[in-house]
Amino acid sequence: MKIHEFAKELKEKAKLINIELEDIKIEKFYNYMNLLLEWNEKINLTAITKPNEVILKHFIDSATIIKYIENNMSIVDVGTGAGFPGIPLNIINSNAKYTLVDSLNKRINFLNEVIEKVELQNINTVHSRIEDFAKKNKEKFDIATSRAVASLNVLLEYLLPLVKIGGICICMKGANAKEEIENANKALEILGGKIEKIEEITLPESDIVRNIIIVRKIKSTPNKYPRKAGMATKEPIT
Repeated sequence: MKIHEFAKELKEKAKLINIELEDIKIEKFYNYMNLLLEWNEKINLTAITKPNEVILKHFIDSATIIKYIENNMSIVDVGTGAGFPGIPLNIINSNAKYTLVDSLNKRINFLNEVIEKVELQNINTVHSRIEDFAKKNKEKFDIATSRAVASLNVLLEYLLPLVKIGGICICMKGANAKEEIENANKALEILGGKIEKIEEITLPESDIVRNIIIVRKIKSTPNKYPRKAGMATKEPIT
């Protein structure tokens, strides 16, 4: 896809979710997409490889939570994979501080190249299992977010320990989140969170439904959480 076609498509879609993108940001998104597709031929980063789908299902989808991010906030993106939602958020608002955490070193190498070649600011990567990272960074961030990593009760065990009291977890979910939400009550109670808002959105000019679950941290998470690697999945809090 040529840059003028890309720019038209991304600008129009972004406007539909009330985001105005300057040319320099469009160019960063374009370079990011080209790196993603180039690296994807060597390592498995995404099943989405058509440029118009990358725009909608990765860039616009990630951008739907930008309204929760203010300048100077610290944001951690857990299980970031190919950089979603962290890198699109950073391109749109680089005045916040972003940490991208992933357990696979190949993906971290890709992210580091994106950061260097796209010339991103206020963003760093960490190669770590989330359980280990959370133990070392307890209640350090204003926002913890994640997209499509685990069921909500498992995800909260990863995210809530990282967030300051008063901060939020932004859990990005697909259309069928109702059962996950019902199953997360015990985890919320134990880990110190409270669901503040559930926002159902449809991605622009599509029938793709997303749920954005905002969880406020209302009390400190007990030190035993997160448990050692694999336990949250094996024995989820229910």
